[in-house]
Amino acid sequence: MKVLVTGGAGFIGSNLCEKLLKGGKQVIVLDDFNDFYNPEIKKRNLKNCLKNKSFTLIEGDIRDKELLKKIFSENKIEKVIHLAARAGVRPSLLNSELYFDVNVKGTKNLLEESCKKINQFIFASSSSVYGLNKKIPFSEEDKVVSQVSPYAKTKLEGEKLCREFSEKYSLPVTCLRFFTVYGPRNRPDMAVFKFTESIIKEKKITLFAEGKMKRDFTFVEDIVDGIIKAMENVFDFEIINLGNNTPHEVKELIKLIEKNTGKEASIKNEKAPDGDVPITFADIKKAKKLLDWKPETSLQKGIKKFVEWFKNNSINSV
Repeated sequence: MKVLVTGGAGFIGSNLCEKLLKGGKQVIVLDDFNDFYNPEIKKRNLKNCLKNKSFTLIEGDIRDKELLKKIFSENKIEKVIHLAARAGVRPSLLNSELYFDVNVKGTKNLLEESCKKINQFIFASSSSVYGLNKKIPFSEEDKVVSQVSPYAKTKLEGEKLCREFSEKYSLPVTCLRFFTVYGPRNRPDMAVFKFTESIIKEKKITLFAEGKMKRDFTFVEDIVDGIIKAMENVFDFEIINLGNNTPHEVKELIKLIEKNTGKEASIKNEKAPDGDVPITFADIKKAKKLLDWKPETSLQKGIKKFVEWFKNNSINSV
């Protein structure tokens, strides 16, 4: 099986590609190695994949229609796993036009090439689409009308495009809503990485809302397992949450990092910034039923694994 993974040099993508290659798949990665964070980190992410003869790396942008046509015409791609996106809630507030250009137009370009050529399209969506929804845990059946960032809105627009192409072209599509993913190769702009780096280097941490915001932290290995199970179960169109189903306060996260680093955090408190939501909490009944998936890694175990990885890697920051 030949699989195209967009954004495959990133955090989730590189972990996924290694698992796919171990499973005997042929993998093509399309990644633009943009400067959102140090591209050298992404290059390091793929060092194991590049040793595999079943792996192909293409440097390019999902907004490049001609490049996409070339990739699809020269390769008999069976499945697309679309992870490429401009990421992050807060950065999207500063450059919403870029986020819509990449995350919405880029997704549309990819769907246009995929719609008559492949047998499954998997779209990486986000828990951020639930926005300020009051009902918890968040269910796929809930109305989503209160997004608080351009990033969240682009992910919702991506889901709408997926549904449209699925209905119009009978393209099997699964949209997976990821909940606060962390683990080895975590992006350096994300909380788990930033807090760990700051605590180890004895730098001050900026903590929002006194660390009382809750997040459904989900270990990357569990997310990768969920993606692969989605590949094995083809639907006409589905939206499925992948989360740990156990929200934790951010201050609890810091305590776990302190425990595993043996160092105490120096904390500066600030109010929550625009775009942040008070809680994310995944209802995962649908994932259990349709994918036979459930998370296996508690936050306690996951942070232990992450801190071990962080200490053993030389390129850890931008």
